[in-house]
Amino acid sequence: MSTRFDQAKQSARKWLRRGLWAGIVGLFLFSAGYYIYRTYTISEGSRSGTLFKISKKGVFFKTYEGQLHLAGSVMMTEQSTWEFSAKNSAVYEQLQPLEGKTVRCYYRQKVNAFPWQGDTDYIVYKAEKVE
Repeated sequence: MSTRFDQAKQSARKWLRRGLWAGIVGLFLFSAGYYIYRTYTISEGSRSGTLFKISKKGVFFKTYEGQLHLAGSVMMTEQSTWEFSAKNSAVYEQLQPLEGKTVRCYYRQKVNAFPWQGDTDYIVYKAEKVE
């Protein structure tokens, strides 16, 4: 009788181990897929206008956020203001002296950016002054 019990115990351990490994692999695959989905670029382009705000803000994740008054619109409304996040401190330092000037920002729009990437889904990776 004890041999039957030992066999059942070994069988249960084997299935528990398999289930645990399947759970770990499943969690890894889900995490990888979720990361790829959240960081996938859905559009890429540039926008130009007057840079009127660039700042570093955040409670847990300090990100670089900016606002651009789009070229061609006379009045400053919510529709004529474009909010973006700068990719890193190098882009932030590139934008700081251009505040109040006309700039062209090159961006990548993410499906849904992670909190440490910025407050918006528009991530600016390069900016230049428009002459």
